[in-house]
Amino acid sequence: MSDQFRIHTALLVDDNEIDNFINERIINTSGFAREVIIKNSTDAAMEFLRSRPVDDVFPDVIFLDLNMPGKDGFAFLDEFESLPDEVKTKVRVVVLSSSISPEDINRASTNPRVLKYINKPLSEKYLEALQV
Repeated sequence: MSDQFRIHTALLVDDNEIDNFINERIINTSGFAREVIIKNSTDAAMEFLRSRPVDDVFPDVIFLDLNMPGKDGFAFLDEFESLPDEVKTKVRVVVLSSSISPEDINRASTNPRVLKYINKPLSEKYLEALQV
């Protein structure tokens, strides 16, 4: 994957700065995305998505943590549904979580907006397997 970018933009939504740093490096070194945007909360991520005109460039994929203070990843998914259809069809959501709870995995995996559920840590192997 290193010679060509598979996608233009990836958005990381995670409150853990160390995870964001590591995940950004993996995405960059693998050549998965040309640009990585980081938001440390679901509110910041929703504000970022809502502030863009519908015909603007949106992230191709969002890597979403589930367990965050305040609004968690499930609240983000609920709020994501309120975005215009043009946005929801452009953006793929990949849950990237440390949760091994069967309830969390099932709830996230059955959400129609979630492309895949990946357990942390992110790896180049996971990126290669994503069909985005």
